[in-house]
Amino acid sequence: MALALVGFLGFVNLYALRVNLSVALVCMVNQTYGVQASIKLQVNGSAFNTGISWMDANMCSKTNKDNTVQPTDQSKVGDFNWTKEMQGVVLGAFFWGYLLTQIPGGWMAQRYGGKRVFGYFMLMAAVATILSPGGARLSPYLFIVLRIINGMGQGVVFPSMHTIWSKWAPPLERSKLIGFTYAGAQIGNVVTLPVSALLCDYGFDGGWASVFYVFGLLGMIWFVLWMIVVSDSPAEHPRISIKERTYIEKCLGAGTSGREKNCRTPWLQFARSLPVWAIIVAHTCANWGTYTLLTNIPTYMKEILKFDMTSNGLFSAIPFIFFWVFINIAGVVADFLRLRGWQTKNVRKLMLFIGTIFPAVLLVCTGFITCRTPVMAVAALSLAVGFSGFQYSGVMINHVDIAPEHAGVLFGISNTAATLSGILAPYVVGHITTNSTQSEWQTIFYIAAGIYIIGAVFFCIFAEGERQSWATLNATTQELVILSKVSSIELPKHMPTEND
Repeated sequence: MALALVGFLGFVNLYALRVNLSVALVCMVNQTYGVQASIKLQVNGSAFNTGISWMDANMCSKTNKDNTVQPTDQSKVGDFNWTKEMQGVVLGAFFWGYLLTQIPGGWMAQRYGGKRVFGYFMLMAAVATILSPGGARLSPYLFIVLRIINGMGQGVVFPSMHTIWSKWAPPLERSKLIGFTYAGAQIGNVVTLPVSALLCDYGFDGGWASVFYVFGLLGMIWFVLWMIVVSDSPAEHPRISIKERTYIEKCLGAGTSGREKNCRTPWLQFARSLPVWAIIVAHTCANWGTYTLLTNIPTYMKEILKFDMTSNGLFSAIPFIFFWVFINIAGVVADFLRLRGWQTKNVRKLMLFIGTIFPAVLLVCTGFITCRTPVMAVAALSLAVGFSGFQYSGVMINHVDIAPEHAGVLFGISNTAATLSGILAPYVVGHITTNSTQSEWQTIFYIAAGIYIIGAVFFCIFAEGERQSWATLNATTQELVILSKVSSIELPKHMPTEND
């Protein structure tokens, strides 16, 4: 349907505005600034006082005639002398803003409609992106402020989309529709990483600045398309057929007409619900691994695999192609299992287990692969990111299962906690990888694997898949919604409902 396609493009745009910095930062910053290694290392000398082992310093490097090391990456030096710690702060700044608007975004989407909240806040993020080059040249702190504003604009997106899909997606099509829409994020990565690398090398205004201008402009164009095509619910759509509208509303039961905008949010029940806590813990742990990879794959490929800028962008995109493919596979598999009679909670647990344990094992393996076998490293990393796509048919849509009327607010709560991973993970990476050695990156991967496992265990114990008793509209509202439905259209003999 049109909603799925335009929503898909919205998530392409969402991640284009988010991850462009991951590549742009590599060519913005003088990468040798603050590194504890000497500029020129003697092949037959010692590196004991540099903070880097001789093997880390010289592996995969070329040797000149005078026995000095020639770096494999001959890319131009960036404009900014930012330390690794400052780069971690810059990468994490987005998530401070992202954190602030999660719960308000869910509440606003429920109250005023996800279409407007999603659209106008994404417009704000696009404008902040266009202003970013000027901000960076004036002050790193102004650049950080603009990244925070960008994060605030994007923080409402997932809660808003959850609110919209809670009124549009029939239960037995939910995994496919929501998975397809959110998979746009990974296509955003696939497109943004290589295009950003090319713009860094060949773009205008110094190269790196054009990354922000191009993607900011595309974000503004998408905003116009979104506002024209999308409606908050079937009842508000001007072009939907009566048959399709009635089918969707009868599948979902109460809560598709927009009358639930005035329903009370059960905050206390959220806090007391173990299934809610299962979502929060699993979402937070899953995001640690996701954000570690999302924000740092280009840096890892530059520092450890020794890729040049253009190769970096192309190879950094490969894991997210796998991510996109696996998200869609997981959606089809999850809906198939539900049609075969599996309980929703067991489907969600299986998807989350695959989406965390497999990546955990593969990340640990990746840490031991050197730059001498870069293809193997990219393959392992790609599979790790790819299997993470199963999370989307596990924890990422479980909010809609257990509390469809409150899915936006509930996602805002879980994503608020999960966004802490986005803030802390880049900082931890920057703090640990000060010498850019393989052993330091092994530590990063060990941490991510351990956190993945914690989330998987907690979710598999406490998660549920059925609508919770506190997640219903009051009786009067339900009666009004049911009475408002058109009953004259012939529907399939077996109509799946929320509780099937």
